Amino acid sequence: MLDRLLNVIERAGNKLPDPAILFVLALLLVWVFSALLAPVAFGEIDPRNQQPLRVQNLLTGAALAAFLANMVSVFVNFPPLGIVLVAMLGVGVAEHVGFIGAGLKAMLHITPRALLTPMLILVACLSHTATDAGYVLVIPLGGIIFYTAGRHPLAGIAAAFAGVSGGFSANFIPSGIDPLLQGFTQTAAQLIDPNRLVNPLSNWYFSSASTFLIVLLGWYLTDRIVEPRVAALGIDGDTADMPKLEPLSRAESRGLAVGGITLGAGLVLLTLWALPATSPLRAPDGQLTVFTAPLMRSIVPLIFLLFLVPGVAYGIAAGTVKTAKDVVTGMSKAMSGMGYYIVMAFFAALFTDAFGRSNLGALFALKGATFLQTLQMPGQVTIVGIIMVTAMVNLLIGSASAKWALLAPIFVPMLMQVGLAPELTQAAYRVGDSTTNIITPLMPYFPLVVVYCQRYVKNAGIGTVASMMLPYSGVFIVTWTIFLLLFWAAGIPLGLQGAYSYP
Repeated sequence: MLDRLLNVIERAGNKLPDPAILFVLALLLVWVFSALLAPVAFGEIDPRNQQPLRVQNLLTGAALAAFLANMVSVFVNFPPLGIVLVAMLGVGVAEHVGFIGAGLKAMLHITPRALLTPMLILVACLSHTATDAGYVLVIPLGGIIFYTAGRHPLAGIAAAFAGVSGGFSANFIPSGIDPLLQGFTQTAAQLIDPNRLVNPLSNWYFSSASTFLIVLLGWYLTDRIVEPRVAALGIDGDTADMPKLEPLSRAESRGLAVGGITLGAGLVLLTLWALPATSPLRAPDGQLTVFTAPLMRSIVPLIFLLFLVPGVAYGIAAGTVKTAKDVVTGMSKAMSGMGYYIVMAFFAALFTDAFGRSNLGALFALKGATFLQTLQMPGQVTIVGIIMVTAMVNLLIGSASAKWALLAPIFVPMLMQVGLAPELTQAAYRVGDSTTNIITPLMPYFPLVVVYCQRYVKNAGIGTVASMMLPYSGVFIVTWTIFLLLFWAAGIPLGLQGAYSYP
């Protein structure tokens, strides 16, 4: 039954165009609807200028000429583009020279057997800092660690997969995903309020607390439900040449010590620079955590530096960096992996700009807000609905950034009109996006996880992996949703300037 269901989802998803093409189609639809709706008089008042809202026709000669003339600047000024690329330059160096991999191995090696499962899931959550490193490093290591410890390797793979992908938005270390989503959220919010800013760390407190929630839930599910179920699967793969979880080499240990000291020194220097009341990192009123503070506006450059400098220090000490070319190679490798994202960002930028200039985004938001106000649903019910819609869309579109680029211009302004802040909408999206990653074969790394399982159990397939991960997905989405509502009820900020209500 599960295999048939997953096959239906897989066939439906395979019929969808590539996310980049989806943005092209969305752009064409914006043009067509802008021309059709431009003559229509709507009763809504534009909150940006208090004038009757009118849709702008983008198929006029002047509009098309402006589209061509501004195409390059629209792409270059697309907020998520530079944010992601700058952050990835530093992360790419740290990953290339081995700093991140050595740190993950060190954390797993010092873990007592009784705490093996929670530590594996914690490391999996922290691996988000290095973008996709968890999929190619932590998940196969999970199988190796459990197999070496005399436990079923598929349980280790499941636990690591749950942390890496199911808990994708749970991490107490800021990473590139934070400013990436913030860029889309802020652009969408400015469809209604051009002066509305969103802090890159507006969900940080919630994401940090969620880390412990995911670790605890994953620990229970792995040890009590998943591992007893997979115990019946005989290990018939060729494990003779299975890679071992080797201890850190002397060079790795030396490099990790030097890199760790460098990272700690950098954080101390940053703290000392920010502490004085007259620090240039503070806003004019002396605050550190408001968006106008240079510190908050420097989050992405700080991510870049706090990965780059310790990574280089590790590489020099470990011998993986011999010349400056090795550092540039790491950056180049990171950028080469961003090729698809750049292509997608190009079309997403054109769509987002057209959606805003046409006023269709504002119109949908106002109409949607009017509908929600008519229903008179509590805000909490609306947020649960956003989580569930995101989770369902996630079964068909694997890319987190692609989904949010499509959904943010609709969800964020619409909920702003009923008094829900962009930061809350973004947090709800992150919950829905994370929890169904692990049960959709359309997630880009899902086939790779199947291959990891087949190394131990030859006949493992999509159904095997999905059946292992279904308990995590179901429990995560229910519990994490309740956790967000409790966060809201308690009035705990979602993060820096992480509001719940608007304005």
